[in-house]
Amino acid sequence: MVSVIASSVRKGNVIEKDGKLYIVLKAESFHPGKGTPTTSIDMRRISDGVKVVDRYKTTESLEKAFVEEKTYNYLYQDGEHYVFMDPVHFDQLHVDGAVVGDGAPYLQEGMEVTLSLFNGNAVSIVLPQRVTLEIVETEPVVKGQTASGSFKPALLNNGVRTMVPTHIVPGTRVVVMTEDGAYIERAKD
Repeated sequence: MVSVIASSVRKGNVIEKDGKLYIVLKAESFHPGKGTPTTSIDMRRISDGVKVVDRYKTTESLEKAFVEEKTYNYLYQDGEHYVFMDPVHFDQLHVDGAVVGDGAPYLQEGMEVTLSLFNGNAVSIVLPQRVTLEIVETEPVVKGQTASGSFKPALLNNGVRTMVPTHIVPGTRVVVMTEDGAYIERAKD
């Protein structure tokens, strides 16, 4: 464990609080004109998945757990778990679905991810920022809605709904953000 000030805590860090480990989902510092600067930290308790939001003074000390970050390749889903392989030693690691969370639909066979390990168990995952998927369904464009800059709902082949420019049709491969499924551009392949 290492002591750090609250304002230096980042997403993906593992914090120890009251003898339990928490993975940081979001950390934001607030600097009001008057009053004490604070840091709000959204965390998920690793043992049971319970989410908590705590507020600290930005200079308050927290215990950051030592976490090993390693690159793994995604293999397949096995029930409630996702199986990843160490590309160097070929060891397989089963990761609980709660750790993968909202990133699950974006996992693709062979995808390289970064897993944070604590005592050999995965506690968080970082996916590539962008992924290429195919549009399987779009809503027809409403007449007069063809102006550039307008978007329409679409369904990606991973089951996630997103908004795409009106000229995008089913079968088009697009690049989206893995964080929120937001459309970036048409795939260049």
